[in-house]
Amino acid sequence: MFDVGISELALIAVVALIVLGPERLPRAARTVGAMLRRLRSSWTNLRYEIDREIAADELKRSLRETEETIRKADPVAAVKREFEPGKDSNPS
Repeated sequence: MFDVGISELALIAVVALIVLGPERLPRAARTVGAMLRRLRSSWTNLRYEIDREIAADELKRSLRETEETIRKADPVAAVKREFEPGKDSNPS
C-alpha cells in the first residue's frame, strides 16, 4: 500500500520527537495507534458488509433464475409424460 521503509519511519520518529517533545510523544503515539485501529476495524466491517451484500444479491439472482425455470416448465406435460400408456412406471 505505502512504500515506507525503516529509514523513513526513523526520520518521522525523529521529527515527531523534536516537534512534540518527549513528554507529549507517547500520548500522540497512543492516539495515532487508536485511530489506526478504529480505521482498520471500520475498513474490515465495511468489507464484511459488502461481501454480505454481494452474497445476498447472488442468492436473489439464483432464486429468480430458479423461479423463472419453474415457471417455464410445464408441470401438466411432465405429469402426462410420466403416466403415458405403454410406459412402465416401475422399472424392476
